[in-house]
Amino acid sequence: MDTRTILADLKTELNRINQAIAALESLDGTVTATTPAAIAAPKRGVRRRISAAGRKRISEAAKARWAARRKQAAKPAPKQTRGRRTMSAAARKKIAEAQRKRWAARKKAAKAS
Repeated sequence: MDTRTILADLKTELNRINQAIAALESLDGTVTATTPAAIAAPKRGVRRRISAAGRKRISEAAKARWAARRKQAAKPAPKQTRGRRTMSAAARKKIAEAQRKRWAARKKAAKAS
C-alpha cells in the first residue's frame, strides 16, 4: 500500500468518526465544532500581554530574591579552621627526653651486635 491510499482511508475513517460524534452530541443537546478544519487546526489565540503593573510586581519580586541571595553570600559561613597548635615547654621536653632514650637504646643495641 502506498501512503496516498493509507491517507485516504484514514480521512474517510475520520469523517465517519466525526459524524458519529455529531450524532451523539445532538442526542445530548450539546453541539461542538466537529468539522475537520476545526479539529485538525488548533486555534491560535492572541498573545496575552502583561500590564505595566504586573511587570513591575514581577521585577520587584525578582529584585527582592536577588537581594536576599546577595545578603546570604555577604555573610560567609564561619570557617572551621584550627589555628596553629603550640606545645607547652614541658611537653616538648618530655618528648625530647623520650626520643633521646630511644636513640640511646638503638645505639647500645648496635654496639652489642
